[in-house]
Amino acid sequence: MITDLSHRPPALLTTVDTDWRLPAAPDASIDSTEFLTHAAHAARLLPVAVHDSLVDFCDEPDPSGALLIRGVPTGHVPASPVRPTAPTAKDRTSEFHLLTIGRRLGQPVGYLPEHGGELVQNIVPVSSTEQRQVSTSSKVELMFHTEAAFHPHRPRFLLLLCLRGDRDGVARTTLASIRVVAPLLDPSVLDVLFEPRFRTAVDESYLGGRPSGLGAPMAVLHGHRHSPHLVFDADLMVGIDVEADRALTALGEAVAAVHTGAVLEAGDLLIIDNSIAVHGRSPFRPRFDGLDRWLQRTFVVADLVPSAGERTGRIVSTIF
Repeated sequence: MITDLSHRPPALLTTVDTDWRLPAAPDASIDSTEFLTHAAHAARLLPVAVHDSLVDFCDEPDPSGALLIRGVPTGHVPASPVRPTAPTAKDRTSEFHLLTIGRRLGQPVGYLPEHGGELVQNIVPVSSTEQRQVSTSSKVELMFHTEAAFHPHRPRFLLLLCLRGDRDGVARTTLASIRVVAPLLDPSVLDVLFEPRFRTAVDESYLGGRPSGLGAPMAVLHGHRHSPHLVFDADLMVGIDVEADRALTALGEAVAAVHTGAVLEAGDLLIIDNSIAVHGRSPFRPRFDGLDRWLQRTFVVADLVPSAGERTGRIVSTIF
């Protein structure tokens, strides 16, 4: 039984417009080497407090598993697109700031099945996916998950920059860190979670219409017993035996009981350490009128080398 229902909120850093002095975005494709090089060089011009917070977060993440930076410049924000890959009339301010921050954390990458591998992806509600467990859903609770839990080259960091918040203020990005949850679990449950007795299905967006199978047995927890790392997907992961399933259920119940979260507003950047925190989202009501919630998402890995054989440029193309 969970008795401590507290979870610390994401570490918070608030900035104002005058803190930001990045140059204008280059006149180049957002996914190009030129754009990324300019972003990497611009990292030295980040506000000192932002720069140092990113360095510290890389070295020793906040126990919440997340850092929330408020006041990130987004530039001109036109009508929200009707689908993630639809063209928009916006400038490149948000993309340049997002990738500059991403380059300070590591190496931004795209995944081919995710919007064609774009380095900055628009996350907006889509009417045809309202009820599904995908980022463009809206009417269902997006279940807690490690981003790309099934993937051998999953991102270390997930960056979510809000361009337009939910007008009803109910779309809450939820978050739970294993550093908070693990002490609430029975030691016998932790023992099982550290063993390779779990399998994860592949997300439907990575299959191109093919049926999904379960991956090889893996552990949910790894690393040091008192500061573990986590791979968990409440929707796609199963135990390979009854005891493992019970341990997975216990973990899911603890996450649901103690999670935190944030209702993101324009200029909010939530950085999640994907190795220790799982995330989700509460339901909300889109109107599909150009004023719906609009986030931009970037994936960051620590190193490009491990994915070299399954990557073209910065697009990871692993086949499942």
